[in-house]
Amino acid sequence: MFGIYGINGPVFHGRLEELPAVRAVVRRRPVEAIGTTGNELGEIAEKPMPGMAPTGTSAYRRMAHIDEERGPLVQAQQIMQSDIITVRASDDVVRAWQTLTGHRIHQAPVLDESRQLVGIVGERDLLTALNLDGDSVRDALARRVADVMTSPVVAADPQTDIRRIAQVMLERDVDGVPIVNERQRLVGFISRGDVLRAVVADPPLSLWR
Repeated sequence: MFGIYGINGPVFHGRLEELPAVRAVVRRRPVEAIGTTGNELGEIAEKPMPGMAPTGTSAYRRMAHIDEERGPLVQAQQIMQSDIITVRASDDVVRAWQTLTGHRIHQAPVLDESRQLVGIVGERDLLTALNLDGDSVRDALARRVADVMTSPVVAADPQTDIRRIAQVMLERDVDGVPIVNERQRLVGFISRGDVLRAVVADPPLSLWR
């Protein structure tokens, strides 16, 4: 099952087939770019920062509680990252940028003051309000995360089929899907990389009906 969460709370909860009837997710309030997007970041190091989910096969298996004896991987909760880096909608764009680059991630779920999911923000979103000088922020527009984030955002239940999450990523052109439990609390995050790692490093992954 999937849900759509925005600044006014949940606006949808239902099956994948019902998602096309819901309006497309959009940036909260787009702003004019003051810098050039592209290769400002350079290559992102693959080594995780302290506190981040490990990416090695054995460590990743322990993090995701994956047991080859139990059968094929089919649900979001089996591959999601539960050590989630988030930003607040009220954070300024410089602070959010520092959070992403400091943890070497490309995007992060956005929470409101009550820690409810309201959106997602990525490097490209933040670069519409930032001007970089090498790796440092040279200047920035007076914008908050709420001004540039993508909202509402598509989220999935922990029991959602991994293949359906991959389908949402392709159809909605998003790089990650937050995982929200029955209490509407953020409990995990699945990126394209998590799906690819599951395919490459953690068989058996069921890719057939």
